[in-house]
Amino acid sequence: MANVYEWLDSGNPLVGDGAMGTALQDLGLTDGGAPELWNVEEAAKVASVLQGYAEAGANVLTTNTFGGTKGRLEMHDLGDRVFELNKAGSEVARSVADKFENMFVFGDVGPSGELMEPMGTLTPESGQALFAEQIKGLVAGGCDAILIETMSDLGEVSAAVAAAKEVAPGMPIVATMSFDTNLRTMMGVKPAQAITEIAAMGVRLIGANCGRGTDEMSIIASELAAAKPADVHVFIQSNAGLPQLVGADFVYTGTPSDMGEFANEMKALGINAIGSCCGSTHEHTAAIAGALKS
Repeated sequence: MANVYEWLDSGNPLVGDGAMGTALQDLGLTDGGAPELWNVEEAAKVASVLQGYAEAGANVLTTNTFGGTKGRLEMHDLGDRVFELNKAGSEVARSVADKFENMFVFGDVGPSGELMEPMGTLTPESGQALFAEQIKGLVAGGCDAILIETMSDLGEVSAAVAAAKEVAPGMPIVATMSFDTNLRTMMGVKPAQAITEIAAMGVRLIGANCGRGTDEMSIIASELAAAKPADVHVFIQSNAGLPQLVGADFVYTGTPSDMGEFANEMKALGINAIGSCCGSTHEHTAAIAGALKS
């Protein structure tokens, strides 16, 4: 099978999957529980979420490892199980992906939860070591690419990219930032700056995820598309609208048909890699797949 860069270079669409955290909560994960532990203790439930996305038309399955760095796992007293839980996360996704044709497993690397120097204690070297520990597990479990997502600091992206190159030379790297603060990241990074600087790191699939819903994401996507180098593809994963408090629960208001319209809008911008993020379901993925594959 072609790698994900080659797949996109050939003009094929990339349909990302959707939310994992909210899906696992619907299956019984409690607030404060470690989703990554389910890769070992509730693997069939994690697989069922991914299977649903694959059946809905996704050709990317993202590992359930967003909080799989040591510091985040230490919050659940799981700091000594980084390799095991990340490897298991890749293995669960791989077991589903192998039932389908042209299905990519993205090994998910989320923010470390630490701030880079000078505001925090994370250095380029310590950051690289932290991410390398996680990525070793993801690669051992059989992922096809490393997805560095929901980042706000380009220094942290750089540390994670360096870790991916160290652990898995030649494996495609995907990087997305969250522009959720006046169309910038929390650290003030604008979309054009992000895609320019991350492309210079050698990453060829770059974009935005999470954020504040499809309206803002449309603006962010157009800025990314306008600034991208010629050999770079843009990857957009919007939340399903914004969460509204309904009774005691937060409910995401963006419908699958809204997401389908958004995917058509992205396609018109020349963006061929689209998934969804918080609050999305298999139905949102089916709407994106319908738009991208029509």
